[in-house]
Amino acid sequence: MKITVHRIPITKARINLGQLVRRVHMNREYFILEKDGIPVAGVLNVDDMEDFLDLQDPGLKDQINKSYQEYRRGRARKGSKFLSELRRSAKRSKR
Repeated sequence: MKITVHRIPITKARINLGQLVRRVHMNREYFILEKDGIPVAGVLNVDDMEDFLDLQDPGLKDQINKSYQEYRRGRARKGSKFLSELRRSAKRSKR
């Protein structure tokens, strides 16, 4: 797959955001947004972003897979119970 990277002013990206996002999604194009000629941000396909995040924290994918397998085995908690546990944990850590 050929990677296409475009550099465009952030003002032009703002005006054409819908078209830019469509191109990123459909054609897997990348855009570097510039402010006064200086690169400040990038726009990429969500799949590529997830791959990037996996590289930043290799254990994240394992955690997600483990949680999914537990869910499939019926070892999931109700959302309300989980939120209660999070709140109790947050209160303890503030002490």
